Amino acid sequence: MASQSQGIHQLLQAEKRAKDKLEEAKKRKVKRLRQAKEEAMAETDQYRMQRDEEFRQKQAKIMGSQSNVLEEIEVQTLGKIKELHANYSKSMESVINELLSIVCDVKPEIHVNYRLTN
Repeated sequence: MASQSQGIHQLLQAEKRAKDKLEEAKKRKVKRLRQAKEEAMAETDQYRMQRDEEFRQKQAKIMGSQSNVLEEIEVQTLGKIKELHANYSKSMESVINELLSIVCDVKPEIHVNYRLTN
């Protein structure tokens, strides 16, 4: 009977060691999964930062060229405004004189559609 209880005791100890090994393996697996997740997150963060930097560089390049275009448009607009002011100043007096002559010099005439009735 003592040998039988000793065999049962050995089986229980073997079962306990197997259970401990399984728990240890599960812990290592969880630890490895957590580590892999952290590595993946770090890698995606690094990739995201790289792509963001590329985007910012392209955006700066495009916005820089747009600011040059805006400056050119503003210079052209100011030139056209100056030209319009010069044309206004040049023809203002002649236009006013022509309007005054049309308004003040009234020539009484009979309209062509007027019919004489006797």
